[in-house]
Amino acid sequence: MRKPLMMLLTTSLFLAGCGGWSNSRVNPGNWFGKSRSSAVETVVDPASVNPLIPTKSSIIAKPEPVDYSVPITNITELRVEKNSTGATIFATGVAGRQGAYAARLVLDPVGEDSPTDTLSYTFRVTYPDNATPAGPERTRTIIGAKSLTNQELRGIRLIRVKGGQNIRETRRRQ
Repeated sequence: MRKPLMMLLTTSLFLAGCGGWSNSRVNPGNWFGKSRSSAVETVVDPASVNPLIPTKSSIIAKPEPVDYSVPITNITELRVEKNSTGATIFATGVAGRQGAYAARLVLDPVGEDSPTDTLSYTFRVTYPDNATPAGPERTRTIIGAKSLTNQELRGIRLIRVKGGQNIRETRRRQ
C-alpha cells in the first residue's frame, strides 16, 4: 500500500511542476505568438482586370496557364510550427461555397515600400465550374500549408496571410 501511494504522490508532484512548460520559451509551440485578424483593403487596378488585351504574341510560344484561383473568403486560424529544417505555416480558412480545391499559400510580390522583415502570403483556392451549395461551415473549412527553410526565415519577424475578407498575422517572439 505504501509503494502505490508514494508513486501516486511522486507522479502528481511531477505533473504539477509541468504547468509552466506551456508558457516557456523552450517550448517550440511558443516561438511564434497567436495570430490576429484584421480587415482587407480591396484595391482594383483597371489595367490588370482586362483579360482581352494581349501582353505578348508569338506563333511558337505556349500561352501561360490561366490561374482561376481566388482568395479564400475568410481565414480563421494561422499558426507557425517549428521543425528541424525551418518552419511550416498552417492557415485554416472557410471557403464561400463547397467544393473548393487546390488550396495553396501564394507569396505576395515584394515592393519597394514593403518591409523586409515581413512575409506576406495570399491563401488561394479554386472552385469548380458548376454551381455548388454553400453548406455548413465545417464542410467549407480548408487547411493550406507552406514549408519554409531556416534561410527563408532569417530576419523575418512577421508572417501575414490574406484572405478575401480578412488578414491574419503572427509575430515572432523576441
